[in-house]
Amino acid sequence: MKKQVLAMGGGGFTMKPENLKLDHYLLSMTNKNNPKVCFIPTASGDDESYTRRFYSAYKKLECEASHLSLFSPPEGDLRDFVMEKDIFYVGGGNTRNLLVLWKEWGLDQHLYEAWCNGAIMAGLSAGSICWFKQGLTDSKTGKLLPLECLGFVEGSNCPHFDTEKGRRSSYHDAILDGLMIDGIA
Repeated sequence: MKKQVLAMGGGGFTMKPENLKLDHYLLSMTNKNNPKVCFIPTASGDDESYTRRFYSAYKKLECEASHLSLFSPPEGDLRDFVMEKDIFYVGGGNTRNLLVLWKEWGLDQHLYEAWCNGAIMAGLSAGSICWFKQGLTDSKTGKLLPLECLGFVEGSNCPHFDTEKGRRSSYHDAILDGLMIDGIA
């Protein structure tokens, strides 16, 4: 099975709702008509307005949209819910909280199984970092520090590399100091 991750540092429905080119591209990656897309807003604390923005954008696209809230989980088996989806789009927010909650619920393992079976993993900011072995995040202390992530993709990730002050130098320094492995920004 082909394993795909679309890691985004910006754009898409969350930042440019009038320009859904990245979202169209994500859907095209499935090579399916009407793919099943699941938005996971864990990193934002399952922010309802974020979820509404997802539905507002994705109702304009040819797909079957759903979301997964761990604060109000779906009825039935979580693994079954995950395994029937084609795409998982993870929103931004606190990467550390996302990882802790996913591991507690076993969602990390279900997503890995889905990915190995052809589901596409995508995300923005925290939703980008989470798929890599490591990420540079401010979710621990407010300072930019390395964080061990899921490891679906080898290497490290640093979204907002060229848009947020201090990201570029912090990422370079962490790699040069041996605190992080090479990656993409």
